[in-house]
Amino acid sequence: MQLRGHWYRGGTSKCWLFDAQDVARHAGTPEEVLHLLADAFGAADARQLDGVGGGTSTTSKAAVITATPDGPADLDYLFAQVGIGDSTVELGSNCGNCATAIALYAVQSGIVAAQEGTTRVRMRNLNTGAVLTGTIATPGRRVPTSGRATVPGSSALGVPVSLSFHSPWGGTTGSVLPTGRPADALAVGRATLNVTMVDAGAPAALLRADELGIDLSSMDAGLGPHLPQLISVRAAAGLAMGLRKPEEPPQNAIPKIGVVAPAADYTAADGTLVAAESHDLRVRMLSMLAPHPAIGLTSAVAVSLAAAVPGSVVAGALPPAHTGRLLRLGTPAGVITAEVVTDRSGAVSEVALHRAARQLAVADIDVARPMAQTA
Repeated sequence: MQLRGHWYRGGTSKCWLFDAQDVARHAGTPEEVLHLLADAFGAADARQLDGVGGGTSTTSKAAVITATPDGPADLDYLFAQVGIGDSTVELGSNCGNCATAIALYAVQSGIVAAQEGTTRVRMRNLNTGAVLTGTIATPGRRVPTSGRATVPGSSALGVPVSLSFHSPWGGTTGSVLPTGRPADALAVGRATLNVTMVDAGAPAALLRADELGIDLSSMDAGLGPHLPQLISVRAAAGLAMGLRKPEEPPQNAIPKIGVVAPAADYTAADGTLVAAESHDLRVRMLSMLAPHPAIGLTSAVAVSLAAAVPGSVVAGALPPAHTGRLLRLGTPAGVITAEVVTDRSGAVSEVALHRAARQLAVADIDVARPMAQTA
């Protein structure tokens, strides 16, 4: 079985993009689509050796795209976080880096015709209902194939894409604050932790790093000793946010789990010293079951929204004088800036981030079906 795929780097992720019509030729039901993606990626193997997956959370991503010229957006996309060593596919979240790639793909494939000056691609994420806009420079209606933009976490060049997340928030749980409070005392094993749970970009649970004994003065160190507790926080927060029922197993993709700390000098993952005055907040996120090498864009949106909520864990870690439109996040890959736009009431209406994307390949993937499915 051959499945046509478009391979893109978006920000610090690699994503396989599939046309919904092509997928429908091989999979008729939603369950069959999930099996198809898992098989294409070789998800059952931790190395993803017999598929196109990259063996990490940032390189095991897919999106199924449907052009919707008469809909509320130019296209709909279903984002899939494919398992690693586990033949499962999780659909509970969104991915901003993949959305960056999808915006470029839409212009390069002709889903959205290039306009004079700049071209805006409106995308609706079917997982959460969120609407995003990717803006790409198209001078003279020229479709870009390369660019000189970079992002923290990668020195590779790509086409610059400005990606905006638009309100309303609460796409997964129905509320920006699923528990109705800016912070909760969450029982995790024998400990009680102060956690902010927010649904913006993606559902996320955010904690103070020092409360868990995590030192963010150096982000080149692993989080190995803290992973079991962080994973337990995810399980407890998933219940508190209504993302799963007690009898259901915890998900690996959501809620996103992150720890924050006030700005201070720190060492990035590549050994670079990042000065305290260059950022407003230090943050480190967990992606699936491993530390994220930078920060996912949906996580950056969640942190940005939480920062705007008085009484949240994130707001408490910000400098007292911080009231600006720009929020500078110190991550393992360096400083990422989010532009936070508010309406007249002071509510956040948009979060914009600047990314880069590039097409890597177009391929006919020979999907090998496991023996259990072919017997």
